Amino acid sequence: MTLDAQAAYPRLGMYIGGQWITSADRSHRVVNPATGETLGELPLASAANLDEALHGAERGFRQWRATPVAERALVLHEAARLLRARVDHIAAIATLEEGKTIAETRIETMACAGLFDFYAEEAKRTYGRVLVRPAGTRSLVVHEPVGPVAAFAPWNFPVHNPGRKLGAPIAAGCSVILKPAEETPASAMAVVQALIDAGCPTDVVQLVFGVPDEVSRHLLASPIIRKVSFTGSTAVGKHLIRLAADTVKRTTMELGGHAPVVIFDDCDLERTVETLAIGKSRNAGQVCVSPTRFYVQDAIHDRFVAAFTQRYCGLKVGNGLHADTQMGPLANSRRISAMAEIVGDAEVQGARVLGGGARNDGPGNFWQPTVLADVPLTARVMNDEPFGPIAAIARFRTLDEAVDQANRLPFGLAAFAFTENARQANLIADALESGMVGINTTGLAAADAPFGGVKQSGHGAEDGPEGLMACLVTKTIHQV
Repeated sequence: MTLDAQAAYPRLGMYIGGQWITSADRSHRVVNPATGETLGELPLASAANLDEALHGAERGFRQWRATPVAERALVLHEAARLLRARVDHIAAIATLEEGKTIAETRIETMACAGLFDFYAEEAKRTYGRVLVRPAGTRSLVVHEPVGPVAAFAPWNFPVHNPGRKLGAPIAAGCSVILKPAEETPASAMAVVQALIDAGCPTDVVQLVFGVPDEVSRHLLASPIIRKVSFTGSTAVGKHLIRLAADTVKRTTMELGGHAPVVIFDDCDLERTVETLAIGKSRNAGQVCVSPTRFYVQDAIHDRFVAAFTQRYCGLKVGNGLHADTQMGPLANSRRISAMAEIVGDAEVQGARVLGGGARNDGPGNFWQPTVLADVPLTARVMNDEPFGPIAAIARFRTLDEAVDQANRLPFGLAAFAFTENARQANLIADALESGMVGINTTGLAAADAPFGGVKQSGHGAEDGPEGLMACLVTKTIHQV
């Protein structure tokens, strides 16, 4: 893949009321994080645009909820087929605007297609119950679509995040107003276009961009919106929960994490190092479930640190469109300054920088894979999610000590442990306060498995049957 893909970057726009809107009074400049070059100008929604999207979603819901589930499934299956057919083009667009490697964006696009296929079939299994009642009477429990959904997706998975926000509600019979990140608009446009081309009715999906707080306040104040789905930081999630409370909207919140990794002295060291180096480098660490706080048992600490530093810091960093790149740039320039502040604070607190710790020379938002050792708990990196390619390592002695350190923060999205002892694996999996736990793996996302956190990492789940149920309300019908 070469930079020729930049020539195929589309004209940017919003999809409202069945029309693409490619100009507005305000716009946002979209930048290639690998080069600093401008990719395009994104129109931003006005209040009138948002009102039009709301009215469209209201119309779309009335139509779509009455559409047989088999027809909804056909649309999702066809959209999945189109995503697979267009994978090279969509992956190139996603890499251009977000930065991750082309191999990652291909996987991401295929995962989005897989999610659409899963929900196409899962929608057919929205079963209710018939309660036991006297002869001649009936009591039914049924599930119905919740209504129009306002969905907010971040930039770090520019194809899969929009797919998550669209797949379950469309399968359930809801309409959706999707507001993805302004940094990565063309990827979301491609997902929406696949649904349109697959026959999704005009008003079922609306795609808007804008000043985030303006858009969220406007949409959440409307009684048309019945559910809010958000993926992003805990601070913004709390703000949206407060807005949603005014009209008692249902919410699904997938918020920030700070994933601990507990590495026991009986782990398969070579496999553990390889798994974590690859997992930590994914999307340059800009992943809500990225392994970040490494707790390594004393007996293997020094060996793990040496092997991991050599493997992780030896990764080739470069433009994600180049086939030999193993880690791309950070998505925007503000992440570079954030990394510098985090590393600087750790050094002041007494941590050792064993590799990386600086940005690469030249254009683009490239930060070196960084390993920090002997990091005290007071360091910022051990308390605030770095959301970048920084691995912070500390020691532990006993299982109880590791559990205490892993659970001490108010976050609980993802956690990992590496051990070859089955009993120890069971104990640590039960003890970790997290919505998702990986034992000897960093892979946590699957179409049929719920994805979500606990504590201040949010509530509710996306993916799996649980993601579909989050878009449904329960009704009990008694008939005599």
